[in-house]
Amino acid sequence: MAIAREHELHRRRFSRNLGLGLVLAAFVVLVFALTIVKVKVPPHHPTAEGQP
Repeated sequence: MAIAREHELHRRRFSRNLGLGLVLAAFVVLVFALTIVKVKVPPHHPTAEGQP
């Protein structure tokens, strides 16, 4: 039995999945970074109230 070649549909699906995975990873990093910033700035800090 011959080894089957990869179908073009699989290549397109892989690239779509890879793109979606990168977008989801970027979203997770963004949420994590915003959480860290929010935790580090205490509520009584002047920058938390919008004052410079």
